[in-house]
Amino acid sequence: MIRAVVFDFDGLIIDTETPSYHAFCEVYREYGAELPFEMYAKCVGTTFEHFDPHLYLSECVGEAIDPKLVNTRFRAVYSRLMSESALRPGVVEYLQTARKLQIKTAIATSASLSWVEPYLQRFELKDYFDHITTADDVSKVKPDPELYLQSLSKLGVAAEEAISFEDSLNGFKAARAAGLNCVVVPNEMTKQFAFADYDLMMDSMADRSLEEVIHLLSRVNESNRSGT
Repeated sequence: MIRAVVFDFDGLIIDTETPSYHAFCEVYREYGAELPFEMYAKCVGTTFEHFDPHLYLSECVGEAIDPKLVNTRFRAVYSRLMSESALRPGVVEYLQTARKLQIKTAIATSASLSWVEPYLQRFELKDYFDHITTADDVSKVKPDPELYLQSLSKLGVAAEEAISFEDSLNGFKAARAAGLNCVVVPNEMTKQFAFADYDLMMDSMADRSLEEVIHLLSRVNESNRSGT
């Protein structure tokens, strides 16, 4: 029985990842450099510990560039690109349905609370979530499963009783390692990733209702338990 749904944030609830990549690309071009997608992909869904685009820019141009200058320019471009951002289709409907069905909801994100909270306030989403687990709460972020394991503990549910919704490969790996049912909803950028072993993939949460997803995964789980 599904008792909880756990959502990633960046790229899943709101697509911050595609504008982020495009913003870095614009900054790189200002320095006469290029940022290959396959390099940037290493940090999607996790932190710059896996790949730091600020440091990589210095490598590309062959001289040290102050990361603060890069970050200042990045934020200016990113803010412009995000000025007309919107929630991804189906997000609000999923949250409303979860509330109607008395299914617990949580966010598990590699971002900090200070990053996530302004968006939740802007789109009036915070009250929909029973728990929010961020990078501030764990020692390791995705693809490590700690964020999901802590979310399950806060929600008081077992992994098989929860569905994760992810858009990135690092996030998917974290959810799978924690044992959750995994639904992948890639965005414009992450649809280029090679996902495998997911329970369900959708272009958008508007493609299927939450009730349909729960029903489908419940049938799959029942079939797996019966060995058919």
